[in-house]
Amino acid sequence: MPLIELAGVDHTYGLGPSARVVLRGLDLRLGEQRVGVIGANGSGKSTFARLLNGLVLPTEGTVTVDGLDTRADGRAVRRKVGFVFTDPDAQIVMPTVAEDVAFGLRRRGLDRREVDQRVAAALAAYGLADHRDHPAHLLSGGQKQLLALASVLVTEPEVLVLDEPTTLLDLANSRRIADVVDALPQQVVLVTHSLDLLAGFDRVLVFDDGAVIFDGVPGDAIAHYRKLVT
Repeated sequence: MPLIELAGVDHTYGLGPSARVVLRGLDLRLGEQRVGVIGANGSGKSTFARLLNGLVLPTEGTVTVDGLDTRADGRAVRRKVGFVFTDPDAQIVMPTVAEDVAFGLRRRGLDRREVDQRVAAALAAYGLADHRDHPAHLLSGGQKQLLALASVLVTEPEVLVLDEPTTLLDLANSRRIADVVDALPQQVVLVTHSLDLLAGFDRVLVFDDGAVIFDGVPGDAIAHYRKLVT
């Protein structure tokens, strides 16, 4: 598994009197295959997730993935670390389903034949083969999230970071996305409010007020979080 390391990480939004500290004092080594991240809204967990592939850079400290620094080696880090947003409309960039899956591959300089083969395989794997020429933004919510996953996973990242991927979905589609994630061979970092998705995870981090206040196995972490919010 890739090793993700955060050393002395703080992050602040804004400057001067309006500055807001959202993360403080993070020192973590994440080498497990399944890492969950939980906490109340505003606790810093989504900013933490964005640090892992350089979407957000630390104000202080360093974030590295297998020794690659997100500040100095951002492009290489993003090849290793795929990111799936809460709202798939935020990352669907092309008009049709097949074009959206192909987008990331073409940016990597692959030839047309290999792109077509990999797109077809990804669409089949995520139940989207019958929708390849459909307008991407007109898919159902569950299908859009599957498309977002397919468009990231087709580039074969070593790590997948998911920021509350089931928040906008109904129960059936949430379960479908969870089943897909459960079957992935990649290292997964999952930010979620759906605590049942963390069953079988190796490790769960509990965030509060910008800091990790508990770090342990799912049962203990969830119990700590429930006590915190009640």
